[in-house]
Formats: sequence, C-alpha cells, structure tokens
Amino acid sequence: MKQLIAIILSSTIIFSSSHLYADDLKQKIHSKGAVLIEQDSKRVLFEKNAYATMPMASTTKIMTCIVALEKGHLEDIVTVSQRAARAPAVKLHLKPNEKQRLGDLLYSLMLESHNDTAVAIAEHIGGSVEEFCNMMTMKAKEIGAQNTCFKTPNGLDAAEHYTTAYDLALIGAYALSNPKLVKIITTTSINIPTQKLEGSKSHGLQNKNRFIYSYKGATGMKTGFTNKAGHCFVGSANQEGMQLIGVALAAGWGNKGKNQKYRDVMTLMDYGFHHYKKYDVIVPQKDYASIAVKKGVPDTLTLECSEKVTLPLSKEEKQNVVLKKVIPTSINAPVEKGEIVGRVEILYESNTLAQASLKAQNDVRKATVIDYIKKWFKMK
Repeated sequence: MKQLIAIILSSTIIFSSSHLYADDLKQKIHSKGAVLIEQDSKRVLFEKNAYATMPMASTTKIMTCIVALEKGHLEDIVTVSQRAARAPAVKLHLKPNEKQRLGDLLYSLMLESHNDTAVAIAEHIGGSVEEFCNMMTMKAKEIGAQNTCFKTPNGLDAAEHYTTAYDLALIGAYALSNPKLVKIITTTSINIPTQKLEGSKSHGLQNKNRFIYSYKGATGMKTGFTNKAGHCFVGSANQEGMQLIGVALAAGWGNKGKNQKYRDVMTLMDYGFHHYKKYDVIVPQKDYASIAVKKGVPDTLTLECSEKVTLPLSKEEKQNVVLKKVIPTSINAPVEKGEIVGRVEILYESNTLAQASLKAQNDVRKATVIDYIKKWFKMK
C-alpha cells in the first residue's frame, strides 16, 4: 500500500526542475497561501500570499503538540472528560473517564489527527480548552509567529482562529527542534496504550500523512481540512543536511484539494532542494576590523566576529553575495570587551539576507590626565 501511494503521488508531480524558477513557480502552486523556508536560517525561499491570515485546520495540532510536550510529561495520566468525548469526527472515540498516557495521546493527535484527543490534552495541560489556547497563542508569539491566534486545540473552525503560511512554517521549524516531537510525527504505526494502564482502551494508530511515505528525506509533519480552511499541509524534509519546511494553505476542497496539498508542498521541496544549498557565509574571526577610540587607552579597538552564519543560497547568489562592514569611524572610551560596536551584513542585490555582530575584542579604558602627560613626553 505504501509503495502504491508513493507511485501515485510521485507520478503527479514530475516536471523539469531545471526550468522551474520562483517566477513561474507561483503558477504551479494552487494553494492560496504557501511558503518554503529553511529551518536553521528561517530564510524564505519562496512565498505566495505567505503573510495573509487564513484558517489552518488541523495543522493547528503542531502547536498543540509543542505545548503539550513543553508543559506536560509523557507519563502524565489523562482522564477523558465529557466535553472531550463529544468532540466531532475525526476522533479516536475516547470514552468519558477513559485514561491514557499523555505521550500515547500525542500519537493519536499527530498520526490520525483526532479531535477528541486534542480536547483531552488541552484540558489536562491548560485546565480548560480556553486557557490552553491562550498558551498556544503565547507560544506562537514567543517563537516569532506574530500573526497567529488559536481558539481551538484541534483546528476546528472558529472566529479569530487563524495563522499565516509564514507563521506556520516558523511553528513547524520550531517543532522540528524537539526530538520527541520528531519521533512522534515520523512513526508510521503504533498501538496505544504502549504500556498497560488500568482504565485505558486499546487503539491502533496509523500515520495518515502520505508525504512521509512518498518523498525522499521526509521528516513530517501535519495535514488538515475543514470546510472553511480547505485542505492544508505542513511538510518537512531533509536532504544533504538541509531541512526545508513547506506550507500549503487552502489547497482546494474535495479529493482534488486533498491531493493538491501534497503536490504543492512536493513542488516547493523540489524547487528548494534543486536550487539551493547551504553555505557558511560568515565564520568566526578575530581581528575582523579596527576603529579609532576617542580619549581611550589604547586609542584603537579591534573588532571580532564570534558568530557563524550559514545560509541556503542559489548558485547565482553564492557567486554574488557581498559582505559589508557597518562600523563607526570612531567610538568614545570606555569600551568593554564583548560590547557590540558594529555588524557585518550579507547583501545580495542590495537586499540584506542576514547579519552578524562585530564586538570589541578587548577593553579600552578612558584616558586619564597622567596618560595625556605620558603621551606628551613621548611626542617630545
């Protein structure tokens, strides 16, 4: 079955990637909102309406899982409430007062996208669904997803429940930094409870994310659908040490949309892996630059770059990026070692791709009267 899925999906996205560039890529992406970013740098490699707010259906559950892992414990015992049991399909069909370990429920959440599971997790971690959603929104803001608001833990349509393709990519990138979450989303099948637990019922789970069975280097992540959001998908893959996250929002409705969300993300991935590679553009270096220090001892200051900046670049960008030092002609004493004095910018066609700080390599004290006298005698 897995091989059949792979054949069906791969056969729908064959194209000559050497002729696929960002300008005509937009014509091939059917989703209303889409974006492709590289995980470490968060650099946007492609975007289509990436900053427009849209509903995101069950891709919401990526954040549900993040908050549950960070605020709960895998061995926590979750007791299912009446509210959780009444959640609409898709559901695990949890029963009121049924008990499951939190860690086991996260597989239900991410592999089969069960709505009742999401509510049970939210109530266990947040005390209420509403408070848990506040926690989700706060976490989104913390990681840079500023245009995201959660009102449901499962992604069911609700007023003021929205994100952007870009924000969702940031959330996905953050999720991939958690090994526990990666283990969950890359699991193909599992039976819960994984350990015997009184009051629990047995459930068999199968990962419904077809992307992980059909794309080279796939590492997740989450599908979604509601009548309002349409078919949505966040996918991630790693090839040759470069991890990409692709997002497709409102890819369509019905069976066509169900397949299109995968096609769009696969098209984004093919574009990214074909046209970009990661390069160390800035490496740590002492004696990077020097500037004059007014009324200082010594009267010059050496700057160092302690940061490493690695970026995904196309071949053309790699050949034409420029490093620009942005530093003052002089600075007033005193200066403390490690103080940020300037920066080095990575420019391509006058656009700043990234930057690194330039810091004082040593202390510079303010000159005293005695220092000026000594200097005067030396000049004699």
